[in-house]
Amino acid sequence: MTDSVARVETFLVAPRWLMVRVETADGVVGWGEATCEGRAETVRTCVEQLSELLVGQDPSRIADHWQVMTKASFYRTGPILSSAVSGLDQALWDIKGKRLGAPVHELLGGPVRDRVRMYAWVGGDEPGQVAEQVAVRVEQGLTAVKMNGTGRVGLLLTKAEVDDAVARVGAAREALRDAGDVAIDFHGRVSVPSARRLAHALEPLFPMFIEEPTPPDDQHLLAEVVRASSVPVATGERLYARAQFLPVLEAGVRIVQPDLCHAGGISEVMRIGALAETYGALLAPHCPLGPVALAACLQVGFASYTHVIQESSLGIHYNKVADILTYLVDTSVFDIVDGSIERLVAPGLGIDVDEAAVRAADREPFAWQAPLWRHDDGAFAEW
Repeated sequence: MTDSVARVETFLVAPRWLMVRVETADGVVGWGEATCEGRAETVRTCVEQLSELLVGQDPSRIADHWQVMTKASFYRTGPILSSAVSGLDQALWDIKGKRLGAPVHELLGGPVRDRVRMYAWVGGDEPGQVAEQVAVRVEQGLTAVKMNGTGRVGLLLTKAEVDDAVARVGAAREALRDAGDVAIDFHGRVSVPSARRLAHALEPLFPMFIEEPTPPDDQHLLAEVVRASSVPVATGERLYARAQFLPVLEAGVRIVQPDLCHAGGISEVMRIGALAETYGALLAPHCPLGPVALAACLQVGFASYTHVIQESSLGIHYNKVADILTYLVDTSVFDIVDGSIERLVAPGLGIDVDEAAVRAADREPFAWQAPLWRHDDGAFAEW
């Protein structure tokens, strides 16, 4: 063995990201991201446990390490384990690319495209606010946005709530005009009968897709939503292994959204993409997270023919203390040109992490928790 993993470190940094640093005995450093929103401290412990399987081992044996990390503990999958594996898998790919002097997409078979189309989130409770925020994204060079379809809603949408959703999406569509696209995130907040009604009402506005129309526990009901309209249905951010995507694909979902920080990293997402392709489904990874996660997503996008668009957290409402450019030495790698990011050509994940900034941020006490919503009658509400 020419080299081995010498140490694994984790850094919990604002706004809500868990960075993973893997260093080899001869000083090559790989970065990954194991963010699990609201559970980062738990994932951090899991990374520390998994590192015992890596230290002293050959970092180049990525496929073997993935098998061991996901199966050696007997109990498998779930967001905590899969997120920890994801961060370590990304870091190992980063090391391999740096050792061979090639970007990761070259190691995945070479590029199938020269740029990846991007989208970012917009908010706004009123149509005017939506239009203003879309205009900001257009000024940044983007040609596609995603917005929440609703806020907190009951189990059965009222006519007023449906009309409000249509008005806000209509404002985004008007701001983008025919040259742009708007995706609608249901965020698992809407019941199946309401999702069917809302999908049908939004259809004339030609959404790029509707995302997560059911919570992850209700994947067996997705076919009902798929049949409700011609709008493509997308889901997958809360699925953690390729086997969990099989019933989703059989239900008719044709845009899959695995998160490279939750679904086993680069290794498993490439396999999820291959599975989806056999169903004629497209790949659009979920990524409202940090710069390492985005770089990993882009490497998959450059190497995957069915990859259609990539999410970015630039300027998202969560990023109040830091943003995706905060922890980079060279921020130009994520420049938006005509709605896309040009192919990353530097070795590994293609980015240069500002290690000093990461270490400094980790020293600041920090924790992020998802909001807890309740309906007017006191019952729990999906966020």
